Amino acid sequence: MRQIVQICADRRRTIVAVFLLLATLGIAASVTRLGMSTDIGGLFSMSLGWKQQEAALAHAYPQFENLIVAVIDADIPEEADATATGLVRALAGAPHIRDARRPDASPYLQHEGLLFLDAASLSALLDATVDAAPFLGQLAADPSARGLFSALGLIGQGVVRGQANLTPFLPALRGFHAALSQAAAGHPAPLSWQALLAGKLAALAGPSRIVLIQPALDYRAVQPGGAATATIRAAASGLEFVAGGQARLRLTGSVPLADEEFSSAAGGALTGLLISMALVVLWLFLALRSWRLILPVVATLLMGLILTTGFAALAVGTLNLISVAFAILFVGIAVDFAIQFCARLREQQAETPELSAALAATGGRVGRQIAVAGLATSAGFLAFVPTSFRGVAELGLIAGIGMLIALVCTLTFLPAMLSLCRPQPGTGEPGIAGLAPADRAITLLRWPILAAAAAAFLGGGALTPRLHFDSNTLHTKNQHSEAMQTLLHLLDSPVTNPFTSTIVRPSLAAADALVPALSHLSLVDHVIGLSSFVPGDQPAKLAAIADAATILGPILAPQATKPPPDAAALRAAIAACLAQLTPAIAQLDPTHPLAAIAGDLRALQTAPDPTLLAANTALVGFLPQQLDRLRLALSAQPVTARDVPPDIARDYLQPDGAARLMVVPRSSVLDSAVLRQFADQVRSVAPDAGGPAIAIDWTARTILGAFRQAALWAVLAIAVILLAALRRPLDATLVLAPLLLSAAMTVLVMIASGLGLNYANIIALPLLLGVGVSFNIYFVMNWRAGAPPRLTSATTRAVIFSALTTGTAFGSLAVSAHPGTASMGTLLLISLACTLLASLAFVPAMLRK
Repeated sequence: MRQIVQICADRRRTIVAVFLLLATLGIAASVTRLGMSTDIGGLFSMSLGWKQQEAALAHAYPQFENLIVAVIDADIPEEADATATGLVRALAGAPHIRDARRPDASPYLQHEGLLFLDAASLSALLDATVDAAPFLGQLAADPSARGLFSALGLIGQGVVRGQANLTPFLPALRGFHAALSQAAAGHPAPLSWQALLAGKLAALAGPSRIVLIQPALDYRAVQPGGAATATIRAAASGLEFVAGGQARLRLTGSVPLADEEFSSAAGGALTGLLISMALVVLWLFLALRSWRLILPVVATLLMGLILTTGFAALAVGTLNLISVAFAILFVGIAVDFAIQFCARLREQQAETPELSAALAATGGRVGRQIAVAGLATSAGFLAFVPTSFRGVAELGLIAGIGMLIALVCTLTFLPAMLSLCRPQPGTGEPGIAGLAPADRAITLLRWPILAAAAAAFLGGGALTPRLHFDSNTLHTKNQHSEAMQTLLHLLDSPVTNPFTSTIVRPSLAAADALVPALSHLSLVDHVIGLSSFVPGDQPAKLAAIADAATILGPILAPQATKPPPDAAALRAAIAACLAQLTPAIAQLDPTHPLAAIAGDLRALQTAPDPTLLAANTALVGFLPQQLDRLRLALSAQPVTARDVPPDIARDYLQPDGAARLMVVPRSSVLDSAVLRQFADQVRSVAPDAGGPAIAIDWTARTILGAFRQAALWAVLAIAVILLAALRRPLDATLVLAPLLLSAAMTVLVMIASGLGLNYANIIALPLLLGVGVSFNIYFVMNWRAGAPPRLTSATTRAVIFSALTTGTAFGSLAVSAHPGTASMGTLLLISLACTLLASLAFVPAMLRK
């Protein structure tokens, strides 16, 4: 190494020119060949069985892939329905939109809707509707406020004659009172006839309306669905009830969740980068104390990063959401090599003031140490390449080769730059004299320190199986984002729970045969298949509907439309209604809703004409629509699976007869442990089950398996390199022991603090291997060369400031608003602190006699 450093220092201009040429080629390769994909599906190898199954399901049912779920809430159900329908129409043929549909608004479901009620609910609804026949007949004959006032007058007549039981109609009467009082006050609000006529059954559909949208995604963008989202919001803003503030649009689904995560993570990373850059410069200044040293270090880091990026462009071509982190890893670890070299150079210059001789001597003393550290760190990353976790495998490849590039740059480009900048010999102690008391304490407390380290190692190893891995990807997302808040709202209903499982069988009969066993599972709420859209007990239900239709049909039959009432006609209708209500009210409790309605009518009777006409629009605007729905529902006919329309059937039946079941869990499945139990329960009935819940479980298993495999191979590879380089099993053991100790201490701290592993922070684990092995190699090789393991040495100074630089580069992530990024930064700080403690306390105690 001495000769290499000497040659590079002597031929500094040639070396710098060669590297500048290489950097130019690296930049060119990066610009022309390096891309970025935010496709989460590409993070795992397609050789995995569950990935192949996932791909097969996506091919068979593409309508469920990459969805934007538009959730529409409004003041009343009719406004939500109208907005959802309007949004579907507005998005037809819109740019960046492939398809938009309302799964809950099929004409088939509206026509046969009564058949899907259980017998008790159907009977209650039909009885109430038949009881209201005179009222409905008046509305059908005159669907205006004039007809409504006439219908209310009929109720008054019924009370006077003792022929009306108003108890079942109290909720509807209260609804009329609320609407009339608002109208009389000059604030008319549309009346929901759906809620009035259907009662509690109207609430079964939930407060929200859903539109499923398949966007055209651009995976080259940081937010692949960003353009489609903008199109949706623009289309919604032009809809009547959205523009008027009565309806509200929220977006969720896999695409908005991913887009928000990318945006949140990128914003946190940018903030962290700006903070860390300023602090890194500060640490470099405190460590090296001269711009003539800092400038070469920064230039070496940039050179290595450019060349590593160029390699990524040639070897991988497209970065994924994990491999893009190679830049942070490179800066965080590669800076250690440069700091070690420069700190030892300052120490050497105290003995050899002449720069060329000092560089050569430094290369001879520290070059081999940096080479061993670089090779061992590279092996730690490259151990991830054979895993099926493609995202980390590519990160391992880029970072592993990047460590080799950093090694070459440190031993060639850095000496050349130092020779050009010509740093002068420093003044003062090159180490940290203030750590002398700590040196003495380690000597006195050597055996207690070693005993504590042994206890920590055993304790961490014993508790490792208790380390929790959170397999729920939702927990790493920003819980306050619109997409996440909307999804959590939808989780409350099994109808919109996204953690479903999918089972496909060769035929509908085979699929139906599984339903009873699946339905009896404790974590299953219900199972949906094609047969779910064929109502049961049809003969009895159809007979009940036919009886009601016999009575209601003639009453609801469309009649000649009366001309819309003017203000005078409305006042006359109010007067006639009050004349019929007044004697009825005398027989009722003063707090009865009918008495309140009479008061509202009196106030409305004297209101200005515009107020009266506005009241007419608000009161009956949605009445014709609800009457049409009622007529349609009363015309239900017997249906079989063949009658299920294609827009529904395609979700559950393939052209070759293969049938799909969707298993919906209970809402408690949000917990990762319960999610795993749900997946296990479903697989106990159908081992080949797939779908989001199963994919999440398999993803967790794959990630954990990949990291176990990589950790084993990394330790073995590092051990082989150490044995080959150090040539003494004892020395190799002395390097590995603190590395394993720091891992055990990290586990202890994580368990004590309640910090578990997740999809984001598990990526921090390779850093533990990379940084830890480097620090330990410097101390052990110095000790073997005859230098006592003193904390006041230049090596310790370099290690401490390298750790501060690395901690700054990564630890700033801990303050990110993105939970996944923050947890990764927190784990990085914990592992780095444990590594530093092991290197500065355990290693000196272990090496001293």
